[in-house]
Amino acid sequence: MRLYLIRHGKPAAVWGADEEDPGLDETGRRQAQAVAERLLALPVAERPDRVISSPLRRCRETAQPLADALGVELEIDPAVGEIPTPGALSTAERPEWLRGAFGGGWSQIQGDIDYDAWRRGVAAAVARRGGAAVFSHFVAINAVASTIAAEDRVILFRPDHTSVTTLDVEAGRLSLVTLGGEAVTGVL
Repeated sequence: MRLYLIRHGKPAAVWGADEEDPGLDETGRRQAQAVAERLLALPVAERPDRVISSPLRRCRETAQPLADALGVELEIDPAVGEIPTPGALSTAERPEWLRGAFGGGWSQIQGDIDYDAWRRGVAAAVARRGGAAVFSHFVAINAVASTIAAEDRVILFRPDHTSVTTLDVEAGRLSLVTLGGEAVTGVL
């Protein structure tokens, strides 16, 4: 069964800014509409019939045009959300922590949870969503890609805003069809 993993559109604020849950800016809204049109243009047999989103606003706003066009309810799933920040860190400290995490492996990330287990949980949540379009985040998409590739590196690729990574799900196992488009982002 085909599955699409889509990074959210361009947010109105970047990570590490004062706003913790920004929505989309005007570019992001155009990207959301364009990715919906792209997925709707797929052959019916390959088109998603469900729309899943991270709870964060930028993902929900990116997913909503597709849900509306398909006439389905947008399903919110925290399991495909953003990487959890260690509880002791402030919003201002998160960017530096992320930079450190991005340079190494999942098993090396410092924090109060097992990040290697977190990434496997994201991949398992996605694997349960065959036939869907799943709207998520830069790191969560890398969590899925690195799990499929059996790689410990946190960053395998740099998915652009509204890039579409195509996966197949068979017997609960994910396989990569194509990685989404890459770009230089504000993340790294």
